[in-house]
Amino acid sequence: MNDEQLLRYARHIMLPDIDIDGQEKLLAATVLIIGMGGLGSPVSLYLAASGIGHLTLVDFDEVDLSNLQRQVVHRTASIGQSKVESASQLLQEINPETRIRALDERLTLERLAEEVSQADVVVDCTDNFEARFAINDACLLAGKPLVSGAAVRMEGQLMVVDPRLPQSACYRCLYADAPEIEINCAETGIAAPVVGTIGTLQAMEVLKLIAGFGEPLVGYLLTYDARYTDWRKLKLPKNPGCPACGEQQA
Repeated sequence: MNDEQLLRYARHIMLPDIDIDGQEKLLAATVLIIGMGGLGSPVSLYLAASGIGHLTLVDFDEVDLSNLQRQVVHRTASIGQSKVESASQLLQEINPETRIRALDERLTLERLAEEVSQADVVVDCTDNFEARFAINDACLLAGKPLVSGAAVRMEGQLMVVDPRLPQSACYRCLYADAPEIEINCAETGIAAPVVGTIGTLQAMEVLKLIAGFGEPLVGYLLTYDARYTDWRKLKLPKNPGCPACGEQQA
């Protein structure tokens, strides 16, 4: 690291958990963030500020006025602009050293597999089960760790899938099938700080996975109820019959 980097990341370097070695790992890492909405906003902001060397941002949507209540990586002037381009502009202002690839597209399964294979960690910030299942399966196939978050109304949840660890449960261990009626914030609402809370925790899990400190949230489901400030860390065992990571897939 040069003198400017040593100053920029000084507060990380002071931490024994990260130090210079951990910061250099962050600088060399590539993180794929899928979804640049309420969750993707704090994830991308904190990862860029933390010094992740390469960020690949994926979203096919445009910034809408109703997004601005919670999607803090976008600005009023960004309305009508693609979310990945809008986010890229702000992230580059925060940290010009972070290299950003903006993919303004809905990834096919083939393209998803390609992008996952190039990442060190994948962050799922999408808002529907179809996308989450596809991302989960692609990460299992490529052996890449996945940080998955979700939030709606005043509740949020977080889990980490690490196919490199035999005891790691996957997203399909938690949800075998998509529910018949899918709940989303466009229909039920979302308290703005809830996505900020879950997204910030997602960013923290990414740092832990890359720099190699602490205990990533593998094998657990963390839930948050903002109404009562209630946190629960639930054991999530691997399902031997899971159609994605179960024994028949070994």
